Amino acid sequence: MHKNIYIRFSAIFFFFFLSWAASYTLISIWMGQVLHLSGVKIGFLYSVNGIFTLLLQPLYGYFLDRLGMRKSILFFLSGILVLMGPFFIYIYGPLLQKNFPLGIILGGIFLSGSYLASMGAVESYIEKASRKYKFEYGHVRMWGSLGTAIAAFFAGSIFNINPNYNFWIGSIAAIFILIILCTTKINITDVEIKDSKSVRVKDVFELSKLKKFWIFVVFIIGVASMYTIYDQQFPRYFAEQFATIKAGNQMYGYLNSLQTFLEAGMMFVTPKIVNKLGARNSMLLMGFLVAVRVVLTGIVSGPILISVVKLIQAFDFPLLYIAIFKYININFESRLSSILYLIGYQFFSQIGVIGVSTPIGRMYDTIGYRPTYMYLGIIILFFVLIGFLTLSKDSGVSLENN
Repeated sequence: MHKNIYIRFSAIFFFFFLSWAASYTLISIWMGQVLHLSGVKIGFLYSVNGIFTLLLQPLYGYFLDRLGMRKSILFFLSGILVLMGPFFIYIYGPLLQKNFPLGIILGGIFLSGSYLASMGAVESYIEKASRKYKFEYGHVRMWGSLGTAIAAFFAGSIFNINPNYNFWIGSIAAIFILIILCTTKINITDVEIKDSKSVRVKDVFELSKLKKFWIFVVFIIGVASMYTIYDQQFPRYFAEQFATIKAGNQMYGYLNSLQTFLEAGMMFVTPKIVNKLGARNSMLLMGFLVAVRVVLTGIVSGPILISVVKLIQAFDFPLLYIAIFKYININFESRLSSILYLIGYQFFSQIGVIGVSTPIGRMYDTIGYRPTYMYLGIIILFFVLIGFLTLSKDSGVSLENN
């Protein structure tokens, strides 16, 4: 039974991230090269998307904990993803060109519901399943990285043929998710039903009274938000390193694919690393690696060295996700794990993205990518130092299956 559940959730991760990588990872290139939006507009659009994501993440977190292991949220999210292709092609793109304000509003609602907020919801649900059925979350999450890698390998080439094909692939992958969900049975115990029914809205406000919750939030805003900011327009910077934009798009697809293949391998071994180092130390190591990667991106030049630096993400990305889940599970109530992940991590990281995306977009346009990356790296390093001084120690707690 446990092996069957492991395989099915691995497949869900695979198709979900394949859908995301095919449709969303090249969105900044699509906006810049196909829709001809400026860096400022793209940054503003990301900020608006972040606002709508903020509104949905607490709701997803609350309902995930309230529903427990019931699959209702996953069915809802998969149904939205099926509509990804038609939305991008026939609604979102035309509106951004003809009616930008309406386009960013409809896009913010749809994208936050389909990918931006739902990604954390899917991850949180499957992380709960990993604790229930006693398998390492990282081993299942590895298949998400493989899905991303496969989609990314072809995404740049497919984009050069016709960007719409990427969006249709996203919709088709979502159909497979729905099929898997329909054929997967989750046994829910009386204890789990009782725990889920005990979750109340007031629990969210109780968390706000905890000092260690806000310490965690500060670290997330200072590190995870900058992590996202770096990724937003990096494809555009990378593509500019080549003789033609089309060649840059294609090579970025290959680079992204290689990175995510390496991530998949690291996802398999990272749980052992985190269990050995501890959740806190692993989070600090992740933050340090991110800072180094971002600063080096601003120092080195040329596509080869930039590619080598970008590949550091294959090591810090698995640490980010595995360590955060384990840190939450050993420092807070497990029945509130989705609320903590969707609000403490996803929600507040979006706060940072909303506040910084537009100014950083303006910096890209005015002072250039390389100086901007160096400033970002210094900010991240500062927050890593704060985390070193404030994050809760594991105190000898076993991290196995946490």
